[in-house]
Amino acid sequence: MKNPAWNKVGSKFAHLTSAHPCFNEKAHFTTARIHLPVAPKCNIQCMFCSRTKNKCEQRPGAYSHLMRPEDAVEKVRETRETMPELKVVGIAGPGEPLFNEETFETFARVKEAFPDMHLCVATNGLLLPDKIEQLHDVGVGSITVTINGIHPEIVAQVVGHVYYDGKLLRGTEGARTLISHQLRGLEMARDLEIPVKINTVLIPTINRDEIAHVAREASARGAWIMNIIPLIPLYQFRDLPPPTCDELKSAREEAERYLPQFRLCRQCRADAVGIPGKEYHEPHTGTEYFHG
Repeated sequence: MKNPAWNKVGSKFAHLTSAHPCFNEKAHFTTARIHLPVAPKCNIQCMFCSRTKNKCEQRPGAYSHLMRPEDAVEKVRETRETMPELKVVGIAGPGEPLFNEETFETFARVKEAFPDMHLCVATNGLLLPDKIEQLHDVGVGSITVTINGIHPEIVAQVVGHVYYDGKLLRGTEGARTLISHQLRGLEMARDLEIPVKINTVLIPTINRDEIAHVAREASARGAWIMNIIPLIPLYQFRDLPPPTCDELKSAREEAERYLPQFRLCRQCRADAVGIPGKEYHEPHTGTEYFHG
């Protein structure tokens, strides 16, 4: 029997389901995407995040070099010439895309040069209410928002500080600001009919009991699909245990009562290029969990 959480997936955003390898498991093996590393600055400090310039690590925050918007457009052009499967252009860092004006300039340039490309962005959501109209205007067709908790006392353990409107906010004050902006951003995306995927980092010792809450609240505000990804122990969380396969499977099953679950996430670099489902032969850090 089909899970009722999947009922809203399909017809309304059929153009997306057939084209985006991070929203659809079939497209994951047939459609290429490119991440343009044009956004170095960040406005929150996640306790598991380490932005690193290198060519070897397969994880978010890793990149080989930063690009200027004009160089990013040329990179898309060059990649498309050799990779006809390229359909999606995304910006996912290495910092927070909405905190960098280069993000919007890049999207505008790509849309002008390649109007058929699907544009997507990954964000922590702090600036989503402030920037969503601008994202809509430059042609962004889907958004991924990372939400790691709904309760401020939990989020305060995951986020060291939040920088908003010229103020550095710590503890539950920063967490409340982040959560309220994330949820408001989801509502605004729904009103603009921009499909949203929720990313949640599963940190067993901190937010295991938050997962279903995140799924429920996000679904109520129009989120379309959810991607629960395992903690990669880095930075302040380098000594915390990542989830086991059983813990990840259980969290996804609980969350699936409210939102469909995407289970093939590669936890991509900020400069990833290619078809995700055809990259499995490449060296990686062992962070992929394809079962569950």
